[in-house]
Amino acid sequence: MGHPSVFPTSTTIYYPDECYNGYTVYTTSGADTLLVDMNGNIVKVWKGLEGFPARILPGGYLMASTGRRDPQYGYLDMLDLIQVDWDGNVVWKFQHYERIQDGRSKARWMARQHHDYQREGNPVGYYAPEMEPLLAGGNTLILCHKNVSHKGISEKPILDDTFIEVSWEGKVIWEWLCSDHFDELGFDELALNAMYRNPNMVPAGGGIGDYLHVNSLSVLGPNKWFDAGDERFNPDNLIWDSRQANIIAITDKKSGKIVWQLGPDYTANNELRAIGQIIGQHHAHIIPRGLPGEGHLLLFDNGGRAGFGAPNPSSISGHNNAWRDHSRVLEINPVTLEIVWTYSAQEAGFAPLVDDAKFYSVLVSSVQRLPNGNTLICEGSGGRFIEVRPDAQTVWEYISPYWGRKTHHNQVYRAYRVPYEWVPQLEKPEELEVPRLDNSTFRVGEIKGSKKTVVTKLRAGGRVKADPNLCIVPPTG
Repeated sequence: MGHPSVFPTSTTIYYPDECYNGYTVYTTSGADTLLVDMNGNIVKVWKGLEGFPARILPGGYLMASTGRRDPQYGYLDMLDLIQVDWDGNVVWKFQHYERIQDGRSKARWMARQHHDYQREGNPVGYYAPEMEPLLAGGNTLILCHKNVSHKGISEKPILDDTFIEVSWEGKVIWEWLCSDHFDELGFDELALNAMYRNPNMVPAGGGIGDYLHVNSLSVLGPNKWFDAGDERFNPDNLIWDSRQANIIAITDKKSGKIVWQLGPDYTANNELRAIGQIIGQHHAHIIPRGLPGEGHLLLFDNGGRAGFGAPNPSSISGHNNAWRDHSRVLEINPVTLEIVWTYSAQEAGFAPLVDDAKFYSVLVSSVQRLPNGNTLICEGSGGRFIEVRPDAQTVWEYISPYWGRKTHHNQVYRAYRVPYEWVPQLEKPEELEVPRLDNSTFRVGEIKGSKKTVVTKLRAGGRVKADPNLCIVPPTG
């Protein structure tokens, strides 16, 4: 199905009794951060504060950034990471990671934060019982960038992903660089050769290789695997994922070694083949304790294109050699690698193959497990958020009505649902049901003209038996 020219925005489906009701926070394509209620009403706007991602803390505090580095010189680098109170007063700020001079501008300190961060007290950045992030103290885990030279990766300049821990006073007290552990990532010779030739070059700074493009970083937190004696799942360890290399991994916080990993090869054994190729994923994390599915790996498997490896008809160089034109959400037991739950167009009731792309976000996106067992999914490329039940039924749908200033899209990086109690400055809103519309009868306005429908009945022969699958090729095992 192509993208319709006219379609509704804001809340389009809402069944209050079946939802985990609260506020949803996200940053628009125009770089403003919004808080909306379940009926789509905008209850708060933080003008000019861009979240990568934006995150609400208890008490109505917001974490976001005041600006982004000029893309001529940097790639997805945020200038700072701040915490503001409800009135917009800055109560915490970090920017002293790297002092940079871009062009003829005056040298300045930058955070170079991108894609993720976590405040101490909460491992994943969304609501979990008895795991509230600290408001006035505690350390912050931040995903950042650093330019490096690494001949083992490529002769070209490399944009590295770094993990840092920052004290409340703004001091970097721990740092981990992905490039220092490149040999642990398990790339085969074909992948290494493709990466060496093209380490996913982006134009910033005259050209630099974004070879991993890490887009999520969180803490494991308390979990049943560690309680059972599996040291890989120490609560202090960090889980992260590489969109470009199709890797999800756990880093041991103390030793720095990678102790658990999925990808880049999803054909190595039967368990991995059962999962299937993960491509360009976002927001891989462990569901926190106290939520349904706790301890499982949850991620948005985007599809699209990513990876390094053997050349094929869709990638003559081996760069972005894995392709898929639809998305899926995966919940995986990280010990057995069994898929526990999944959501895709097929689970939503669409026909296989023909309609797979009706659930598809080639970039961005997020997924959050809610206390009632439902899952909040941000299908980010189209600015669409849905809350789905375990049986894949949609009980809330919201489409962002905000388009970018320069490009015609309403893309959203992530969305988070927070309890009403986290925003005490607002009265609990009225929750009004928004039933699903019948698309077969929904019309835009009044169209004048004949309203008479001519019906022709078959005069001879039997009734034609309808085949809802048309010419769909059944899936193979």
